[in-house]
Amino acid sequence: MNLSFSSASSASSASSHPLSPYGWDAGWEAEFTSHAEQGLLPGRVVRVDRGQCDIVTADGLLRADTAFVTPNDPLRVVCTGDWVAVEPGGTPRYVRAYLPRRTAFVRSTSSKRSEGQILAANVDHAIVAVSLAVEVDLGRIERFLALAWESGAQPVVVLTKADLVPDPVTLAHLVQDVETSAPGVPVLTVSATAGEGLDVLVALVCSGTSVLLGQSGAGKSTLANALVGEEVMDVQAARDVDGKGRHTTTTRNLLALPGGGVLIDTPGLRGVGLFDAETGVGQVFSEIEELAEGCRFSDCGHESEPGCAVRLAVETGELPVRRLESYRKLMRENQWIVAKTDARLRADIKKDWKKKGAEGKAAMEAKRGRWG
Repeated sequence: MNLSFSSASSASSASSHPLSPYGWDAGWEAEFTSHAEQGLLPGRVVRVDRGQCDIVTADGLLRADTAFVTPNDPLRVVCTGDWVAVEPGGTPRYVRAYLPRRTAFVRSTSSKRSEGQILAANVDHAIVAVSLAVEVDLGRIERFLALAWESGAQPVVVLTKADLVPDPVTLAHLVQDVETSAPGVPVLTVSATAGEGLDVLVALVCSGTSVLLGQSGAGKSTLANALVGEEVMDVQAARDVDGKGRHTTTTRNLLALPGGGVLIDTPGLRGVGLFDAETGVGQVFSEIEELAEGCRFSDCGHESEPGCAVRLAVETGELPVRRLESYRKLMRENQWIVAKTDARLRADIKKDWKKKGAEGKAAMEAKRGRWG
């Protein structure tokens, strides 16, 4: 009975906490107990910039140094969306720890060391903004969705600038193409400038934390302003030729939404490399994973193996060939990234390459024998 009263009391305390609009709840309060005993303050990181971060706390917005929580591992540095324990005073103030992340959106960097870069932490919804002002790149959408699923967040695709596609039939076909490439993912069409389609998106993001992702020119800043209800982000017009815009958002910013919920806006992403995202890729191509269960061999590569149910689905028109090619590409890329840090996997890949090379050589020799 006392335990039940204590839990209810804790939940009530968390819901009335000044940080509840930023996502503070009973779970975070329990995680913070040991830090509270040390006299540290809880806060959520709203922006990170060169070893310093802006943190919203019960006492307001403050800036703190991250020197004490900057490890060699780039995936463990403080990130926008983190809940941290910060010193109550001092000049400068220091972040002393951050709470274990519930989710983390990670991509690989362009570094040859194949390091991961964390873009946002503790996210519930990953909103992938895609501009309808240019030709829709389904492969890029699939890439974003693979990372979103891998992060632990629920992906959402938002097709922006819908007012630029006045023909409803054309718009319906575009939505259908994206839905086919995004099984299990809501696909919304909006026009932030005209205020169309925003009600569904607002209802979706009003609880939890959402991160806004996409290329430059996708309309993210305009969408962020529409969701927040005021001009909080700079907006620049995209070029008519290719729909690209400048990086109007240069840092990741966390914003509390007026109807509830939190939004993290991110800079436009030119490159979106996978980082150990095999599960995410499988989720994006769930129909291929299901078809693969009918393949004769459990390790079927869906290329030239006999009894391949996936290739049969392509031949019968059940599975678009573009989907299979995209699946192969992302799986190869992910395998390559993982292999760079996994010696055993590197050896397995090299062994597989040699096997395929030998099979190809034998096939060529057999053909020469028949021709001779």
